[in-house]
Amino acid sequence: MDSLPDDDLAPHAQQQPQSPAPGFDHRLRWRRIGFAIAVAGTCIGLVWLMAEALFVDGVDALGAGMLVAFAFTLPWTVTGFWNAAIGLALMMFCRRDAAGVVAPHLHAADPEQRIETSTALLACFRNEDTDPLSHNLIWMLEGLVHSGEAHAFHLYLLSDSDQPATVAAESRMVAELEARFGGAIALRYRRRDDSCGFKAGNIRDFCERWGADHDFAIVLDADSVMSPQAMLRLVRVMQARPEIGILQTLVTARPSASAFTRVFQFGMRLGMRSYTLGAASWQGDCGPYWGHNAILRLRPFIAHCELPELPGPPPLGGPVLSHDQLEAVLMRRAGHEVRVLPDEGGSWEENPPNLLEFIRRDLRWCQGNMQYLRLLGLPRLRAVSRCQLLLAIGMYLGAPAWLAFMGLGMWRQHGFRPDLGLILLLTVLGMSLAPKLATLADVLLRAPLRRAYGGAARIIAGAALEFGFWMLVAPVVALAVTVFMLGLPFGRRVGWVAQQRIVQGIDWRVALKALWPQTAVGLLLAAVVAWRTPGLLWLWAPVLAGLIGSIPLAWLSAHPAVGRWLVHWGICRIPEETPTTAAGSDAGMHELPVHGGAGGTAWGSAGE
Repeated sequence: MDSLPDDDLAPHAQQQPQSPAPGFDHRLRWRRIGFAIAVAGTCIGLVWLMAEALFVDGVDALGAGMLVAFAFTLPWTVTGFWNAAIGLALMMFCRRDAAGVVAPHLHAADPEQRIETSTALLACFRNEDTDPLSHNLIWMLEGLVHSGEAHAFHLYLLSDSDQPATVAAESRMVAELEARFGGAIALRYRRRDDSCGFKAGNIRDFCERWGADHDFAIVLDADSVMSPQAMLRLVRVMQARPEIGILQTLVTARPSASAFTRVFQFGMRLGMRSYTLGAASWQGDCGPYWGHNAILRLRPFIAHCELPELPGPPPLGGPVLSHDQLEAVLMRRAGHEVRVLPDEGGSWEENPPNLLEFIRRDLRWCQGNMQYLRLLGLPRLRAVSRCQLLLAIGMYLGAPAWLAFMGLGMWRQHGFRPDLGLILLLTVLGMSLAPKLATLADVLLRAPLRRAYGGAARIIAGAALEFGFWMLVAPVVALAVTVFMLGLPFGRRVGWVAQQRIVQGIDWRVALKALWPQTAVGLLLAAVVAWRTPGLLWLWAPVLAGLIGSIPLAWLSAHPAVGRWLVHWGICRIPEETPTTAAGSDAGMHELPVHGGAGGTAWGSAGE
């Protein structure tokens, strides 16, 4: 696919990047080289081992196709493995300050330092339920007022809503916020008549109108919650480190009463810390930006991070949907650092409450990441930045590659070494689980963390449930992503609508309408396996069970009674659910705002 011409970039983005500062960290360069060698060597070794397993009787077309498909699955998996391995080493040998080792900016600011800059809080939303949104904002604003630093912040309510009832509710919300905080913190509400450019366009509109009035901007999604301590820390680090252009927090999930969400975010919480620590060790000043719960230095962001309009119609042309990573690489190209705070504390979001919402969100991300194919040729990008764009693409190429590998293998009846095949299966499975296993080991080895997660028995039970659940769900999501990607060249795309955040059950008919393709493919695959390779039904069992059972699986994991049962027994508990936790770095992290009906509803009994 053609790359975007340099002329299509914003004028400011064409300025030459700055040279490395005199204190350029050459150790970071060697860490990157070592990491690249480790990833490349592992990929080559696994491809060689697969070739040995496949071509016992010589090379054939089906085997070659399987080898190519297998190679496409590796970059994301192998990168995650080495991130986890490095993260585990840091957690084991630098226990007191693992995050500070890879992120020295973490301690750059005095927590008592006076705030001498102006920061805009950008609450970006579109057709959202205003009750939980207002509840979250009130909790955050009250914290800033109590901190004594509210004068340094200005809340911008940036709406792209187009539903009359929602717009009316937003007006009432704004009136209530102004009545409550008008004398303590500045507020401004703006609703666009069109949603041009999606969320990136929403923020660009703010930049053009009011960006010059502020030094920094903290970006918040509709489901974002940040403690006042976390927001003040972001500002103080940016004041102390003027070379940083974007500073991203480690966003963790809020407690949820949804069974699906609890299982998903438990696994995500386990994998996040080791993965982010390891990634920060080699990404360094080319860190990630996830589009929310992060702070931007506005002057370089306005000058260098205006997004291009991709040639051609959507879904692969038009406005860039996954704006965050592209803004990060443009900021780094301009000579400003993009950093992450790889520790947990004070920064939360909500996750999808059921499987259908999870798939819809994943397809939206898939569409946005595939647009990066046209952006890989952008001039003067850092090598690490270009690698990050490739990994974002590879994240979704892995799903169709795995399905192609298994489909071809189903028809190939000869010339395969089962001993090497078993070794490869266990190796790849272990590498895929490495981020979760690494953090799980760290949690089990530390008494304060064990208590925060509810004790060793609950942790092990939650990990076993999460592993089994995602063995079943992974093929369901992979098939959805594959079908969606096949439709992208023909104009298939995901609409930009508000995410469902309410914990409620799924109607059978809704699940049937959404997941009948997975069920049909699962039945077809089961018939083919039984016909072609009946002796390997045990190997296909998780894939077939997940696909055939996708409809009841979606229904059951969304059922409120199942969620209440998990909450009651403390299964898949996260530290925020523990009444007094030693795991968090923010005081009062267990006092998160709770709103009836939202994803963080009934977890009070989890502490019993």
